Amino acid sequence: QVQLVESGGGLVQAGDSLRLSCAASARTYGTYTRGWFRQAPGNEREFVAARIVRGSAEELYYADAVKGRFTISRNNAKNTVDLQMNKLKPEDTAVYYCAAAQRRVAVQTTTNYDYWGQGTQVTVSS
Repeated sequence: QVQLVESGGGLVQAGDSLRLSCAASARTYGTYTRGWFRQAPGNEREFVAARIVRGSAEELYYADAVKGRFTISRNNAKNTVDLQMNKLKPEDTAVYYCAAAQRRVAVQTTTNYDYWGQGTQVTVSS
């Protein structure tokens, strides 16, 4: 069982940046997927970004809405997967969730992930 805890959310203005972190209760090895999703009120949970690791290889994926503004990366020292969010827009307002799967998965499908965090609120004012 892996527990995920998100941090770093908050209230910012349009154009600002935020960095979210997702800490896992255990290190993962081999092949695995870590993703970020978000859910705004009244909307379904949607894919934001994902990182697939297979040994020393890494694959990164982004939703079109965040491509060029958001970056997913791993912080080895802290054992976290971070989401750097730049040039934030009001439409980025949502609860952001991190998710993990112990294998390579189709990253946009929520049901492919084995573990989820509780979420962290990001609010972007105009």
